[in-house]
Amino acid sequence: MSETHSSAAPAAPAKRPAGRRNVELSEELKAYKGVWVFIEHDRSHVHSVSWELVGEARKLADPLGCQVSAILLGGPDEPLEKFAVEAFTFGADKAYLIQDPVLKGYRNEPFTKGLTDLVNKYQPEIMLLGATSMGRDLAGSVATTLLTGLTADCTELKIDPATRALAATRPTFGGSLYCTIMTLAYRPQMATVRPRVMLMPRADASRSGEIMHDTLGMVETQIVTKLLDFIADANSNKINLPYADVIVSGGKGLKNQENFKLVFELARVLGGEVGATRPCVQAGWVEADRQVGQTGKTVRPKLYIAAGISGAIQHRVGCEASDVIVAINTDVNAPIFDFAHYGIVGNAMQVLPALTQAFAAHLAQRSRLVA
Repeated sequence: MSETHSSAAPAAPAKRPAGRRNVELSEELKAYKGVWVFIEHDRSHVHSVSWELVGEARKLADPLGCQVSAILLGGPDEPLEKFAVEAFTFGADKAYLIQDPVLKGYRNEPFTKGLTDLVNKYQPEIMLLGATSMGRDLAGSVATTLLTGLTADCTELKIDPATRALAATRPTFGGSLYCTIMTLAYRPQMATVRPRVMLMPRADASRSGEIMHDTLGMVETQIVTKLLDFIADANSNKINLPYADVIVSGGKGLKNQENFKLVFELARVLGGEVGATRPCVQAGWVEADRQVGQTGKTVRPKLYIAAGISGAIQHRVGCEASDVIVAINTDVNAPIFDFAHYGIVGNAMQVLPALTQAFAAHLAQRSRLVA
């Protein structure tokens, strides 16, 4: 594992460290305390990645001896206080709320101002956002405005014991290795994490916290973009790979699109989703929304069956957190066998139909017993 440092411009007059790990923070930056999570919500629904990050923030805050805060921006009629109470159950201690008519519906300009104003006022040392369309857009503009570092698409977050800084790990060089990035001399330290990378924390209804309200101080005429209407994605509910409990994925070892249909047949019997490697998507065998891996989706199903997939690091980072991984490959030395829980050395074109038949028979028998 290698280590590098953020190349962002400094947020304070202190000189940039020349590759040193043990950097003494200025008194100004030492005042930054706490771990913040931006809570992403839309049409009265909180994106689950926000709760995953609240749980992860709790793990970071405990060794630092600081609080976890949830950040909620929205319109006057949105249930932000309800979301704040829910954030407390997942591990937050405090919630900062800004409600304003210009914050109804996401737009970069007012959300960037609201978040940066809060940071400048309350000075958190770490801020986490989901690596969603909204989170990625907002994180980049906030980091640029605050002149601080941002590590995107992290797979692991820890506190470095030597510096008490955030050690954010992410795949790099096409997924061929992991890089741990530390923003040593700048605050806040920012990171985005893709959905389903972190575990969903268990809710504790007994937890409570403090809610603080702030104002935005921005009027509609100051904002260049206008929200005219919301048009739902007609395809948004067709493929929901990150939240499937069972996924059957296929790779180039299946040889052609006709053989890839065997993956769909097994997934149908198991009531699961179909995943694929990048070469399969590039070959046009399946839609891009089915790609699992560094440049695709990160998944955490209860069962992940990988057929004809070698298990290179680019694919591994997308599926290795699955509860159970079953690998099917003719090559006994395939990398996927290094992290799979169960391995079948064999031809996927023969194994997949056998599994489909066996599962179908077993499920049919179980249905008869239940009836």
